[in-house]
Amino acid sequence: MKVTISKRLPARGRLTVAIGTFEGRDQGRIGRAGLDRPAGAILRTLLASGDFRARPGELQVLHPAGGRIARLIVVGLGSRAAFDSHCARAAAAAVVRRARDAAAKNLFLIAFDDEPSIARAMGEGAGLGHYRFDRFRSTKSPAPLARVEMIGVGARGEVAMRTGVRIGEAVSIARDLVATPGADLPPEKLAAAARDVGRAAGARVTVHGPRELERLGMGALLAVGRASAHPPRFVILERRAARTRRRPVVVIGKGVTFDSGGLSLKPADGMVRMKYDMSGAAAVIGLFHLLPALDPPFPVVGLIPTAENMPGGRALRPGDVVRTMDGTTVEVTNTDAEGRLLLADALGYARKLEPECVVDLATLTGAIRIALGSLAAGLFTPDDALAGELEAAAAATGERVWRMPVWEEYEAELRSDTADLVNSASRDGGASIAAAFLARFARGMRWAHLDIASTAWSLADRPDQPRGPTGFGVRLLAEWISRKTASA
Repeated sequence: MKVTISKRLPARGRLTVAIGTFEGRDQGRIGRAGLDRPAGAILRTLLASGDFRARPGELQVLHPAGGRIARLIVVGLGSRAAFDSHCARAAAAAVVRRARDAAAKNLFLIAFDDEPSIARAMGEGAGLGHYRFDRFRSTKSPAPLARVEMIGVGARGEVAMRTGVRIGEAVSIARDLVATPGADLPPEKLAAAARDVGRAAGARVTVHGPRELERLGMGALLAVGRASAHPPRFVILERRAARTRRRPVVVIGKGVTFDSGGLSLKPADGMVRMKYDMSGAAAVIGLFHLLPALDPPFPVVGLIPTAENMPGGRALRPGDVVRTMDGTTVEVTNTDAEGRLLLADALGYARKLEPECVVDLATLTGAIRIALGSLAAGLFTPDDALAGELEAAAAATGERVWRMPVWEEYEAELRSDTADLVNSASRDGGASIAAAFLARFARGMRWAHLDIASTAWSLADRPDQPRGPTGFGVRLLAEWISRKTASA
């Protein structure tokens, strides 16, 4: 789908047009929208009737007679006082989805506002609302929209809107990866996808296979993936910044392409969606698609440890001891607590880069869903300033996070009689204990952990987020990088 920007509606054709209205019989906006007489008249009649209240997300499709506008999609924007970028994103997504489902080829969307944050949100919403994944369906969905034309976006909103469109594309890339079955996206293919996106973004991409992992000393990553027919990989994406000696910002994404639980086998109903266990990796890949548009003046490095966690004759056993890249020994008490083992090696590698800060994203624990439901990801960090940066980015994007404790006392739960520590302990406080495990490997670095197990998959269907993979983290990371760029 192509998104373009124009000053006014075309003078000819049979058009599908979308317009937003605020609560309170928003008649003044109709006159400024450039609608033809039949469309303006039918819209005024609708608003005067009281049948359409313009509540947020409320939709009505009108069919004016005798003019060039064949279909008029009206979306409620709520009250002017409460209208913000979140409302704009959802409204744009709703009308794009409705136009797509009506088999329209082109949609002309009249801008809700020219303020940059609103324009950016509309660009995001256009891409998010258009998203669907039908690669494996025998009967394809109706043809997608070919073009969305934004009407009335001025110079100050144009750049922001184009950035928003790019963000929508990045989230769609992440969603596609997560939606792909594990059989069709094993570690080597996830690494190939990262390579394609990274190179297109001007990043240097390195993919390490088993031999290189042995030389690096990544015993934990190798152990998790050793029973699979698809060996693990470690992907490094590096986007350098010209003429700077600043230390890199590092983002790490957990990339378990399918998680059976290993010998600590999951129950059948707990395994169905485990292709989503590489959602953190997908978010990092989506971020790299965006980096040319964000153009940060500092290096950004993405690290993706990827493996398939399977049972088998060579599988990691409960009671085995593995040695991580930094030399720490870990007694494996639960092979289904494998994500933290991958991240331990990735954090060990990150330390060698002497980063300015490190943020990891991982579908790490079911405990975070129990704690927060599906409305927020867990944020764990001992660094108040870094927490504040991520919380501000989350508030701006609507990808909520909630700060959780990662007190040193949690590490006492990880004591082992055999090795330096165990990988899994009490179920009580499970998300914080998992974060405490990671904190052991992040010592000395500014570090934050986002447990996205609660937010990476949605059971609800919303205009900007259909059921299934959400692409959570792409928009949050993009906003965080944007803010760091602005303050650089």
